[in-house]
Amino acid sequence: MIEKNRILLKISGEALLGNSQFGLNIKTITYIANEIKKVYKDNYQICLIIGGGNIFRGIEGSSEGIDRSTSDYMGMLATVINALSMQSSLEKIDVPTRVQSAIAMSQIAEPYIRRKAVRHLEKKRIVIFAAGTGNPFFSTDTAAALRASEMNCAMIVKGTKVDGIYEKDPTIHKDAHFYKNISYIEVLNKNLRVMDSTAISLAKESKIPIIVTNLSTKNSMLNAIRGIGKFSLIS
Repeated sequence: MIEKNRILLKISGEALLGNSQFGLNIKTITYIANEIKKVYKDNYQICLIIGGGNIFRGIEGSSEGIDRSTSDYMGMLATVINALSMQSSLEKIDVPTRVQSAIAMSQIAEPYIRRKAVRHLEKKRIVIFAAGTGNPFFSTDTAAALRASEMNCAMIVKGTKVDGIYEKDPTIHKDAHFYKNISYIEVLNKNLRVMDSTAISLAKESKIPIIVTNLSTKNSMLNAIRGIGKFSLIS
């Protein structure tokens, strides 16, 4: 049964870069944490997934000659680093969190247990899901769609570098067409790479709408959830 006030926020690892070329930018993480707090204070139960592309991207490591499975596990470990950094920033601004990892690492994170995650959400803690699905060959986008389905989330909100879905990169092509509302099937057929096809297909199967908005615009996540401002909706 869908929980109307339960949502999943998906943030790319690159969003944590800020003006840096690699790694973590603490000012940017603090800014994002404050944006998440605004959603939290609006009485939403929040699941959070952060990618690892600012540290290591599995598929790129694979193309450089690292075994694909090994490369993907390295990428999963990068997401744990990002999850811990976000946990620290959120708790500094009095937002209680728990990190659950799909790969066991008991000293720093709880193992992923669905029922335990639900209890945390009910106790008004943000649950940060780390290490993707725990399996190679699956992206953090797919992990987001999977966890949103398992947690009965009402929607997925993806924070990106642009203010929605375009037919091509709007930073390069000024004439790129903007999609305010688009169906799952259209996203797949047009090969719009806002999320990978596995994630879109799983969200479609679970009937979870996906909002895409610009994370760098203040209040964008909260406004998009409220139906205000510029964003795209996949449904």
